[in-house]
Amino acid sequence: MSETGLRNADIDAALNEAKEAYVARNPKSLARYVEATAVMPGGNTRTVLHYAPFPLAMARGEGCHLWDADGARYVDFLGEYTAGIYGHSHPVIRAAVDGALDRGINFGASNLTEARFARAVCDRFGLERVRFTNSGTEANLLALSLARIFTKRPKVLVFNGGYHGAVFGFAGGGSPINVPFDYVLAPYNDAAETRALIERHADELAVVILEPMMGGGGCIAADPSFLAMLRAETSRVGALLIFDEVMTSRLAPGGLQSVRGVKPDLTTFGKYIGGGMSFGAFGGRAEVMDLFDPRRPDALPHAGTFNNNVLTMAAGLAGLTEVYTPEAALALNARGDALRTRLNALCTDADAKLQFTGIGSMLAVHTLRGPVRSPADAAKGDAKLKELFFFDMLAHGIWLARRGMLTLCLPIGDAECDTLAAAVEEFLASRASLLEAAG
Repeated sequence: MSETGLRNADIDAALNEAKEAYVARNPKSLARYVEATAVMPGGNTRTVLHYAPFPLAMARGEGCHLWDADGARYVDFLGEYTAGIYGHSHPVIRAAVDGALDRGINFGASNLTEARFARAVCDRFGLERVRFTNSGTEANLLALSLARIFTKRPKVLVFNGGYHGAVFGFAGGGSPINVPFDYVLAPYNDAAETRALIERHADELAVVILEPMMGGGGCIAADPSFLAMLRAETSRVGALLIFDEVMTSRLAPGGLQSVRGVKPDLTTFGKYIGGGMSFGAFGGRAEVMDLFDPRRPDALPHAGTFNNNVLTMAAGLAGLTEVYTPEAALALNARGDALRTRLNALCTDADAKLQFTGIGSMLAVHTLRGPVRSPADAAKGDAKLKELFFFDMLAHGIWLARRGMLTLCLPIGDAECDTLAAAVEEFLASRASLLEAAG
């Protein structure tokens, strides 16, 4: 067997051992999973939560900790894929929800909180108009549909590896359940090729959409010059520019766009802004958004029973104005930057093919050296070694995404960051020979 083959066999053996230990620690999660498979395909109703041999079942959360069905405690470094920025049962959010419940739900009418919440969102993120939805997926669906109607053009430029919700996944070129828009697929962070594609499709291009930092794609930041090029080129050809800030709006008081100095025509939101409730929103230029104004004879319809539900409106307003203030946003993201710098220093000191990318309170692990500027770069890492990292972190009481994504919630402090750093340091030491073989 070649040297590479031997190293791959060693990684396989280590991964199998880690999975065996995982199965032994989690009999109640296994039992729950088996029971669930009888009524849900694969025991699952949210694909990202599934992983082999079976996913953990969490029983409760408090602050920045979770407890699984077998009683093990974890530091929650997943933060519900950025939606759980407030931690579990934050007292201000809890009080807002309790107050809303006390006043009744499901009014079937406008309520007294939604306009205040809309004003807070517009002021915070520099929007002229905003409309609410139930998820980031809905927000992107409506924003893209709006752009095609406003420009009277069909084509939507997206990026390979991008993700904008359940029906807008472009890993590997696209998902079979994507909305059947007329897509143009571009390479992320490749200014020359993307500019050429915009020019080639200029007369039919309605909109360009991207995350200013890919979240699920590996916390890969767009170059500021790339964003500036997109702004200039879309303006030149008469297309709209949408920033999907469902995740990245947490990275600065006014969203990531505010520190990149590039203003899109529309921005989409979701995740944490609803205070941990189901939430999405889209907003931006008044002349575009006002196509939804029901006072117009040609108004576009916008349905959604729970668009203005009182629980989300109350929780979102309290969270954005009382808890995740601009000062809190700066502090949380500074903590995240310091943590990522610390983790990368450990990787450098160990001379390991391991690194953490991201901005502020969002980070992701990659099992390779060198720049990670696109999903194609990230794909060069060793997938089995990343899986081993995941199971080793679980064994050390760190809850994170199977794909290697981590986020910070507000209750995470120095002690929790120390716990993560110690777990990573142990991984670097105990898996040193395997890390040398990473791709």
